[in-house]
Amino acid sequence: MRYEFMLPHQIRNAIDENWPCVLPLGVLEYHGEHLAVGMDTLVVVRALELLEEEMDLVVLPPFYYGAASYVVESPERNGTVHVESGELLPFARGLFRSLLRIGFRNIHFFIHHQSENFEAGMPTDLAFKLGARQAIFEFLKKERGEGWWGDNSMADYYTAHQRGENPFNWIRGHPFMSEEIAQQYPFDHAGQGETSLLMALCPEAVDRQRLCVEKWYLKTAKEASIELGRKGRELAIGHMRRLLAGQ
Repeated sequence: MRYEFMLPHQIRNAIDENWPCVLPLGVLEYHGEHLAVGMDTLVVVRALELLEEEMDLVVLPPFYYGAASYVVESPERNGTVHVESGELLPFARGLFRSLLRIGFRNIHFFIHHQSENFEAGMPTDLAFKLGARQAIFEFLKKERGEGWWGDNSMADYYTAHQRGENPFNWIRGHPFMSEEIAQQYPFDHAGQGETSLLMALCPEAVDRQRLCVEKWYLKTAKEASIELGRKGRELAIGHMRRLLAGQ
């Protein structure tokens, strides 16, 4: 269910049943003349809409205003919106702090932008990862007091951790496409892979007649196809499904 449409009793039910609460996270960035600037976020949003049809989810309003950077093109008349990671951190911390106070303990965010470097981290996902950690530490300190981890009541911490009962798993971030998927599907910027993927998930955000292949990163977009996009869509949704089901 989309969070903004939920009534309080539905929110309480989602908390009691530990539904995944998911934030689509991304940027607004130039993706050539043929793709919408919201590409990186739109694919996450549309994939979650499909997952909503088969599993119980709380889908938060998407956050589009990440640190896109200007490494692809300058923003003037091209549309890229860039917010520095230092400005994202307070927002992320505040958002996650609020979600924890509401009662959610199964919070996730998915990001596609620059996620080929997800393990090392890039500005947007790092800001949200750090904001999540800070919010959890703050929440635990407020709820349990200083010294909560060293208290004898936490003697089973490592055993519980092995079972997955870890408060630091209350908020988790994931790439939209895993490294495993990248071995099976072309991972690029506005090329064959992303163009095909957006054709399959959000066709109204693609205009192939406007494709211009002057830049190196756009040349493979000529080979995009709806069939390839459907393959990427199913791989990504399967990846998300497993993570949100706790598998």
